[in-house]
This record gives sequence, C-alpha cells and structure tokens, in this order.
Amino acid sequence: MRLIKREKYMLKLLPFVGKPIIKVLMGQRRVGKSYILQQLRQHIEENDHSANIIYINKELEQFAKIRNNIDLSIYVNEHLKKSTNNYLFIDEVQEIVDFQHSIRDLFARDLCDIYLTGSNSSILSGELATLLSGRYVAIEIHCLNFHEFLKFHQLDWNLEALMKYMKYGGLPFLHHIGLEGHAPFEYLKNVYSTIILNDVIQRAGIRNVPLLQSLTTFLADNVGSLFSATNIHKYLKSQRINLSVPVIINYLHALCNAFIVHKVPRSDVKGLKIFEIGEKYYFEDIGLRNIVAGENSFNDLHKLLENLVFIHLKQSGFEIFVGKMDDKEIDFVAIKKSNKMYVQIALTLLEASTREREFGNLMSIEDNFPKYVVTLNDPIPRENWKGIERMNILEFLKEIQ
Repeated sequence: MRLIKREKYMLKLLPFVGKPIIKVLMGQRRVGKSYILQQLRQHIEENDHSANIIYINKELEQFAKIRNNIDLSIYVNEHLKKSTNNYLFIDEVQEIVDFQHSIRDLFARDLCDIYLTGSNSSILSGELATLLSGRYVAIEIHCLNFHEFLKFHQLDWNLEALMKYMKYGGLPFLHHIGLEGHAPFEYLKNVYSTIILNDVIQRAGIRNVPLLQSLTTFLADNVGSLFSATNIHKYLKSQRINLSVPVIINYLHALCNAFIVHKVPRSDVKGLKIFEIGEKYYFEDIGLRNIVAGENSFNDLHKLLENLVFIHLKQSGFEIFVGKMDDKEIDFVAIKKSNKMYVQIALTLLEASTREREFGNLMSIEDNFPKYVVTLNDPIPRENWKGIERMNILEFLKEIQ
C-alpha cells in the first residue's frame, strides 16, 4: 500500500532519530499513527542499511502472546542483534500490561532506539510519567487537516472540497474508500465503535454503555456550547437519563483520554485566569462527530465551522481557551509562545445584529493582538474594520498557521 507522507510529523520526529530519548506518538485511533511509524521505518532503513528493526503491532494477531512487560522483554531480547543499531517500534503499546517496566529497562541499558504509539493519553500519566520522567518526548498526531485532506483525496482548494471535509472528516484511510455513497459512513461507524469499545469502555472500565452513548451524543449535538458536568446532569435528567455528576466527569475524562473530544477551558481575557466551571468540547474528527450526532447533522454548519476552526488551531500548535470578558464571550483565545489571537465564528455577517455582536465582542478587548471574525462564505468582500480582520474560512485556513 502506497504511503502518503505527512511531512509535518516527520519533521517533528526526524531530529530525535537515534537520540537517547523515547519517542511516543499519541492520538486517536485511526488518525494515522501506524502509517507515520511505517514512514519513519522506511527512513531508517534507507539511511541505516544494517538497521535491525523490531516491530510489534498489538492490533495484529501474531503479537497476541505479548500480553505484559515480561512477554515484551522476552520477545525483544530474542530479536536483538549485536554489532548493529537496534530499533524498537511498538504500535498501540497501551495494550501491553505494565509495558513501562520493560521500556525503562531497555532504555536504561541502551539496547535500542525506542518508538511507541498509543491511543490513550492515560499511558503518559501516573506510573509511566514517574518511571520515564524526562526520558520521552510525546508528539500528538491528529486527523488530516484541510491541506492534507486535499492532498489525500486529490481535490482542489475550494468551498466544495471544504464541505466534503466538514461532512466526512479527516481520517486518512478514507482516501482508500472514497467520499461517495454510504461506504465512508459505514467505515466511520466501525471506527467509532472500535474507539468506544477499546479505548473508552474497556480502558476506563465503563459499565453503563447506553449512558456513555447518551453523553457522547449530547456532546456531538452541543459542539461549541458552554456547559459543565452539572449542566449536563440536569439536561440528561430532564431526558429521564440518570447519570450522576461524578460519573459524568469520569466519562468525559475517558472520552478526552481517548482523544475523541478535546476539552477547552474558559479563561478571563484580561488575565487568562482559568475558571473551574464551564468549558466547551470539540471533536478530534468532524466525520466521527457527524456519525455520533446522526448523518444529517452535518447540515448544522455553524457547529461544524466552529469545530473546524478549533481543529485547525489545535493542529497549528496553539493552546486554546474560551474567552470571557464581563458578560461577553470570545469563541477562541489562541496562544502560541508569545503570540496570541482572538477568533469569533459566524456563518454569515449579512445581518446587522450579528455584525454588531461579533465585532462588538472583539472591540471590547483593548490589547493589540490580532482579532478575526471567520465566516463560511459571505458574499461581502474581505475587510479590516478598526483592526478586526473579517475573512472567510478558506482564507483563514490558508493564512493562519
């Protein structure tokens, strides 16, 4: 199978090849971590012809016998070669119980250059963080951004292609299936079921699966809405779904750990004080969001547009907050190093009331960092009004990196 390179991730990984540090690729299942690992393997084989690569993929039956750290140590030690460079690749490492003990031992003895992938962020917390503290670098892998989506599907940069992206999302394997008929939705349904079963239900020990599904559907229906676990509890209770606040918090945590959704905290614009109550949730992949909410939900364009902007900012390396300033809300406060920007989302600004709200909120911010109002496809030309840049989404995706 031909591998389409995702250069931005290779550029992040290549400086660490051969260096005494464990490389961990994290991200939602099916976003392409395995393929990036294969691309890295190809690079190593092309540049180190004597390389001995030990490859373990826990999604393949041939590696089913590697259940825990002891099995892992035995397997790796049996496949190490002397007088050459050894490389260890483990795909979906979280499926190996107590793997961190074996990895620490291999690393301490300098036996191989280690690369891991994982579909649950919890593997980088707790005991692993203690055992391997300062010994690993974590690189988060995301679904395809719009630029990559066009490359994978050989589409042109236009609104029609963008609407396909907002409908089907950015899972890389879709380019083998195509974007026509029911096939892509059937694939997305299967991916979602796999993630929920393997990375949420089993890993978090969730017993009440129907309630988990109700919560996930609620998040999909309310993308971009500000709420708390208490608000969710009250809503579900009104629907005769009894899910306590502590359970809701645990379920939300499990969904975030599996990278299905990302939590965006609320902060004060003036001092970036983080508020403990009130946050938004956005999906890692828009296509999966549409599957959860129902196939016709992609008609809710404002929610999809807001989720799209979030994905773009997240993949561009920004730390993202929901801005609060008195009684006003800023959709996104995005920070990268010493740079900051403010972003408001609106489908269209044709109505005066919408223009007044979106521009007015940004006008209340007194600093000189860039401010944007992003629309889907307004017929009115791009403009700069009192320092606030109004642009359509295609312009925003192309210019903001």
